[in-house]
Amino acid sequence: MPVTDYLERNAKLYGNEIALVELNPTIKETKRITWREYELIQPTTSEAYRRQITWTVFDEKANRVANMLLERGIKKGDKVAILMFNCLEWLPIYFGILKSGAIAVPFNFRFDTDEIKYCAELAEVDVLIFGTEFIGRIESICEKLSKGRLLIFVGDNCPTFAESYHALVADCSSKPPLVRIEDEDDAAIYFSSGTTGFPKAILHNHESLMQAAQMEQKHHETGRDDVFLCIPPLYHTGAKFHWMGSLVAGSRAVLLKGTQPDVILKTISQENCSIVWLLVPWAQEILEALDNGDLKLSDYNLSQWRLMHIGAQPVPPSLIKHWKKYFPDHKYDTNYGLSESTGPGCVHLGMENIHKVGAIGIPGYRWQCKIVDENGNEVKQGGVGELCVKGPGVMTCYYNDPKSTAEVLKDGWLFTGDMAMMDEDGFYFLVDRKKDVIISGGENIYPVQIENFLANHPKIKDVAVIGLADKRLGEITGAIISIKDGMECTEDEINEFCMDLPRYKRPKKIIFADVPRNATGKIEKPALRKKYGVENLVAQENMG
Repeated sequence: MPVTDYLERNAKLYGNEIALVELNPTIKETKRITWREYELIQPTTSEAYRRQITWTVFDEKANRVANMLLERGIKKGDKVAILMFNCLEWLPIYFGILKSGAIAVPFNFRFDTDEIKYCAELAEVDVLIFGTEFIGRIESICEKLSKGRLLIFVGDNCPTFAESYHALVADCSSKPPLVRIEDEDDAAIYFSSGTTGFPKAILHNHESLMQAAQMEQKHHETGRDDVFLCIPPLYHTGAKFHWMGSLVAGSRAVLLKGTQPDVILKTISQENCSIVWLLVPWAQEILEALDNGDLKLSDYNLSQWRLMHIGAQPVPPSLIKHWKKYFPDHKYDTNYGLSESTGPGCVHLGMENIHKVGAIGIPGYRWQCKIVDENGNEVKQGGVGELCVKGPGVMTCYYNDPKSTAEVLKDGWLFTGDMAMMDEDGFYFLVDRKKDVIISGGENIYPVQIENFLANHPKIKDVAVIGLADKRLGEITGAIISIKDGMECTEDEINEFCMDLPRYKRPKKIIFADVPRNATGKIEKPALRKKYGVENLVAQENMG
């Protein structure tokens, strides 16, 4: 059963109910109009730009997209890329691609022109659907892209090198296309985040998508009355598959453009949001604003907010302890996953296990986990090794990359590249990325452990630990530290704070600087290593 069946079910059972809301606080309007099937609600100039669609309209628009693609010669197994910011068109286009039998290929909206071209060629994209914000990037490479590819523009004033999405779908049928979809059919290609190099194309089938949707609804007990607030980009597996819990439940979701603490709390209050997925930086900024008095909880209606969950990166336990001081009644969950495992949830803490804050959790719904050494043998309880996962959400392969596929897929197990350990209660703890482990004087040092320790310092806003080249030890630990606004901190203060760490784990070099993160909140350690670390130092030595 494909996830598109849930959309058709919701249109039949809950057709007139709101499915999706798009909210953009940066745009102000003064009027209320109805345009095509979208309703724009703008009561006053103080209100944010807001659009919404019902489940019926959602399904009909997806059908129009599917029929448009079929009329243009797109067939089952062809690839259709999406390069757009979060908006009300995004999910109907995605589901229309699935309904046509084609393969949906979401592009990271941070891709530069070289990455767009590279990923289009790697995934063998046949159609690229893009938004207004990307006209410049696409125009500069359109001659190369348009060769054998259909370029479709979503927005007003369509550029001459593309075709208008609205014009193409306007006269297409809103009835479901007659395309049979099986669980084993290819469904989507996602790209790795690129934090370990150039993106890889990750192929999933329809069974993977269904597994992710059902698992999300089960893990967070999403019900018909819940309202999910989605802020991260929909091109990412995390955002989309967390939203799919709402799809399975038939409940409303809000797509918010904006990550400022006041915008998030105002949206939760006004839209009656009950489930919110935050990235670590956003949660930190909310807490900082509350600590500073810039925000007051009494200004908002937050009584319906029942669950805050975080994923996409290691979560410092100190952050959750801090969070519970302001939100003692919140349920909390963290989810671990990779794009290769259809995003978050193959390991999850569970809302009932907040006493285990710091762990990534236990195997998720229908998943198995194990920890192995470098020879593939399972390690003893408490030992550190590579985390492996197995379940119906494991990718089919790295598209057009059999060598990389063979390196991570072995006997149905996905080797994640993450180092982990399991405690006596069966809970898994993430130690670090295998490639991020620092080897100093023969000792394995796991940066996440040091980052979690430093996150407890009252003046530290964000921190990343990387390996720095050292002639005697091979590598030493370096901590890049971002200090909270309005505060000052010295190296001596950090060194004194680190006296509680074992000597070999104490950072040998402190760098006060911003910590770069990607759109899903992950620390961009390759960029830090290039700027401060091994690669930079080796380059300097070679130049010398």
